[in-house]
Amino acid sequence: MKTLGPWPLRRLRVRGPSMVPTLRDQDVVLFRTGDVARPGDVVLVRWQQRPEQLSVKRAVRREDGGWHVEGDNGFGSTDSRDLGPAQVLGVVRWRLWPSPGRVR
Repeated sequence: MKTLGPWPLRRLRVRGPSMVPTLRDQDVVLFRTGDVARPGDVVLVRWQQRPEQLSVKRAVRREDGGWHVEGDNGFGSTDSRDLGPAQVLGVVRWRLWPSPGRVR
């Protein structure tokens, strides 16, 4: 399994509609590795079944084996309802582009 590297703050471009209306396709966000995720946080995750795919979802609850996460757009999201618990790699804190600000 690849790591994200030593830097705690990383930039990421969102792809797809799964987090609409909170985040949209092509938004650029800043996430922090090492932060403790809490229910309601927007998080960067990886699933055991798809180790090469990173996804941005909302943390719902801790479960055995990781976190239950869901996209804000229930009609356009593949998430823990389909793939089971996910490993949280970081917590998304800020949107850098197109409209900078905190992500909640």
